[in-house]
Amino acid sequence: MKKKSSLFKRIIHFFFVILFGFLGGFVATFFVLQMNGGNFSKNAPTSQVKTSNTNYDTVTSTTDAVKTIQNTVVSVINYQENQDDFNYYDYFTSENEDRFVDDSGLTVYSEGSGVIYKKDSKDAYLVTNNHVISGAQKIEILLSNGNKVVGELVGADTYSDLAVVKIPSENVDVVAEFANSDSLNVGEPAIAIGSPLGSEYANSVTEGIVSSLSRTVTSRNENGEIISTNAIQTDAAINPGNSGGPLINIQGQVIGINSSKITVSGDYTNSVAVEGMGFAIPSNDVVSIINQLEANGAVNRPALGISMASLNEIPTSSFSKLDIPETVLSGVVVISTQSGMPSDGILEKNDVIVAVDKETIETTSDLQSVLYKHQVNDSIEVTFYRGQKKMTETIKLTKTTEDLKKNE
Repeated sequence: MKKKSSLFKRIIHFFFVILFGFLGGFVATFFVLQMNGGNFSKNAPTSQVKTSNTNYDTVTSTTDAVKTIQNTVVSVINYQENQDDFNYYDYFTSENEDRFVDDSGLTVYSEGSGVIYKKDSKDAYLVTNNHVISGAQKIEILLSNGNKVVGELVGADTYSDLAVVKIPSENVDVVAEFANSDSLNVGEPAIAIGSPLGSEYANSVTEGIVSSLSRTVTSRNENGEIISTNAIQTDAAINPGNSGGPLINIQGQVIGINSSKITVSGDYTNSVAVEGMGFAIPSNDVVSIINQLEANGAVNRPALGISMASLNEIPTSSFSKLDIPETVLSGVVVISTQSGMPSDGILEKNDVIVAVDKETIETTSDLQSVLYKHQVNDSIEVTFYRGQKKMTETIKLTKTTEDLKKNE
């Protein structure tokens, strides 16, 4: 009898468990339907997605650097007469073509960037690349506040690829500061600011590092002359339109003026795509050039009167002809001297220049950079190897690069 009673109790207990489970599920379903307006769908969201109520003001050393200088960065627009073969803006459409034509019928030939570095009560001065304003019949400057003003060319220099333009100072509140580029370290942050692809993308910012120092960049100017420029190498993205804009350090100071990049290496039969190789003219070289452009409208450079090559460009098979010590691994080799020029009678073929005024010379761009910091009639102290013998001579810079052309 007890067994039957126990069995009966278990059945009753099981029945109530099932009943309460069913009722619980029914009640839960009822409340879910009420919360969803009576519409039940397995895909219906239980609540709307919202943005966070927490606000972040993300400030880094990079954002601080950009804020320091961004209002000094401008777009430089080069207007010229319309040319039949001109296709700089090959993305023209019938709707936007008029945007690139001014009242005088001139069209936008090219666009670049610049940075304002000086102002007085009347004028403000900006530096850009010579190739940005080359051939311009009108120069227009787009300021960071959106205002456009007409610029006046103060002076340009094809060898350094630098130019100075002045504008009215009434709309200019701040100017940029130049850093000492001799104090740069490989690997430190480098930030490029400018107008890649034109003023439509004005004040674009890219960041990278200083990839290398004292790179020799060889190019041809508009006269077809081969020029070698001392440059800072960076992997900060530099695109057409960034030319003339500043490369800055983490303090917001200008360490260089962006001038070029390498996109392809090799010839058309064996080319390799290249990324992250941009170049900027060091700020110390920039300051030396713009001071002369402001004062004279041109750069009157002293000349040694030598043909030269970097030692690391000389084939190893030719080293025996130089007969220099094995410890000399860099310098500038004198290929020839020009009659009547300052080096004539002092330097000789196969001399290897290793220092000027006790400053180490490793490449031709190093020699040009040091030489072009001097004025005509200055004297320099040149240290060189003639075979195994190390020598130092003083050379007076009585001639200019214009005299070189006359003697050619």
